Amino acid sequence: MEIVRSQRQLAAAAAAGGSGGAGALPTYRAAPQLEVRLEEFELFAIDRLRVLKGISDGLSRGKRPEEMEKLVSELWKTHMRHQYPAETMNKDIISHFVLRLVYCRTEELRKWFLSMETTLFRYRFRLESPESQRTLMTEFQLPYKALPHSEFEAVKDKLGQVARSIGQSANEVPDLVASRRVFLSKGYAYVAMSQVVSLVVTQFRCNISKALVLTNRKWTATIKEQEKDRLTPIVEALSNAYFGPDYSKPKDAAEMSLKDIDQLAKSSFPLCMRHMLDKLRENHHLKHGGRMQFGLFLKGAGLKLEDALAFWRAEFSQKIGSERFDKEYAYSIRHNYGKEGKRIDYTPYSCQKIISATPSVGDHHGCPYRHFGEENLRAALNKMGVGGHTLEEIMDKVKNRHYQLACTLTFETTHGVSCDSGINHPNQYFTESQKVLRAKV
Repeated sequence: MEIVRSQRQLAAAAAAGGSGGAGALPTYRAAPQLEVRLEEFELFAIDRLRVLKGISDGLSRGKRPEEMEKLVSELWKTHMRHQYPAETMNKDIISHFVLRLVYCRTEELRKWFLSMETTLFRYRFRLESPESQRTLMTEFQLPYKALPHSEFEAVKDKLGQVARSIGQSANEVPDLVASRRVFLSKGYAYVAMSQVVSLVVTQFRCNISKALVLTNRKWTATIKEQEKDRLTPIVEALSNAYFGPDYSKPKDAAEMSLKDIDQLAKSSFPLCMRHMLDKLRENHHLKHGGRMQFGLFLKGAGLKLEDALAFWRAEFSQKIGSERFDKEYAYSIRHNYGKEGKRIDYTPYSCQKIISATPSVGDHHGCPYRHFGEENLRAALNKMGVGGHTLEEIMDKVKNRHYQLACTLTFETTHGVSCDSGINHPNQYFTESQKVLRAKV
């Protein structure tokens, strides 16, 4: 086992950081001087985002460190590898800096990106060779050096008793001291090479945190306006990106008839869509955000245009009359089905887009797990038959802002099956529900 020890003396003045160290793992100290095609700018970022969101899901599900290490390795291999190592490195560096731009814009976005990138770096560092790890320590200018053999011989007995040798704190390695994984002697902390990851990751996190703040200043001051017709739309869309099926066409050529909507709502609609149907039946009206979210969901679930017009007319006409409905609302429904205007075939909203909505007073769209108060959410879940320990689990997910996991747990509870892929789209919820119910017939 190779040991390194802490040197309390200050490191020399910071060197000009490159985009990566000499090893295979970049440190992202400075943006690369590379020409990047607009297509690569977006595609590279999307692939890295798949990795980060996979990590986020793994952490939220409480995977153990060994499970996370395997998950990170598989995600990286699936989404980030290239047949040419140099291209893999370029993709790695470019995608990081693109997402740094995407996630620098708010405190919430910065916090998420920092956490996921740090986790990714931690597990990638652990997979590096000892030689590459030492190179990265040099890159970060950590005040540590390899322990000479003579000094190792003098303390090796103590190193085998680390758990019984902690006598004082060490500022450089507080987490290692707290978990009793270092040997302290004469102001030095002796750290096993296998524990160096903690030191490096702390420095990495600090660097990225500072860089995100600086990037946000540049974005706000110059980049956002300068790139408003080119990069800005891409950057602003990526933080809410959804990568699954778009559900613009019903799965398996399914059709939803008007007479079945209420029954399907009870058996297969996610909570957000149940809520909007209830409010539509109660008030005979939904504001624009609700009509878009619910209307496109029904479209993706198999409601044909003719039936959609009949459905909305039947409800709205009870409040405003059929003539006013045809004049003010029918056009937008045909528009959503690609029959008016530019004839774009609009796709149903993903969970990510719904969660990021900001409903105001009188609105009923959005995600109940995020936008409901605790009392209303508990009541809505009780109405779906969710209670007891499971309800508390769901509320815990909500408190920790894991809204999609809360919805996934609701699905698993009400259907009696596991949903390993997680719920990422209301139409996925509906489709998977129908599959489960058909299998039980």
